[in-house]
Amino acid sequence: MVTTNNTTKVRKKKIKRTVPKARVCIHAGENNTIVTFTDLDGNKLGGSSCGGAGFRGTRKSTPYAAKVTAEKAVESIQGYGIESVQVEVKGLGPGREQAIRGIQGTGIDLDAIIDRTPIAHGGCRPKRRRRV
Repeated sequence: MVTTNNTTKVRKKKIKRTVPKARVCIHAGENNTIVTFTDLDGNKLGGSSCGGAGFRGTRKSTPYAAKVTAEKAVESIQGYGIESVQVEVKGLGPGREQAIRGIQGTGIDLDAIIDRTPIAHGGCRPKRRRRV
């Protein structure tokens, strides 16, 4: 006699918590712009990049692509109920300003805009000058 075991795994419904204040990290590189939403502890809530928004090649490094990426990142975190954000920008790429404008256009309040671009000071010793 063969017995069949009909036990199925019960999946719990994932409960999304409400996060009234969040942080947006914008990495504006030379070839791409990455927008990431985190809570104030640093846990990722959602995000997007220019490549994920459908842009390829040299079109990834345009301000328009950065704006579309920011709007897509806001769509990905709609379930969290975010009302205000603190924006941290890193890098000197072409999508810096437009990514911030894309977040502003969706109706989220901006508490602060902080520039976290790393600036070299000192660094390695340069190569000696060539003598001919």
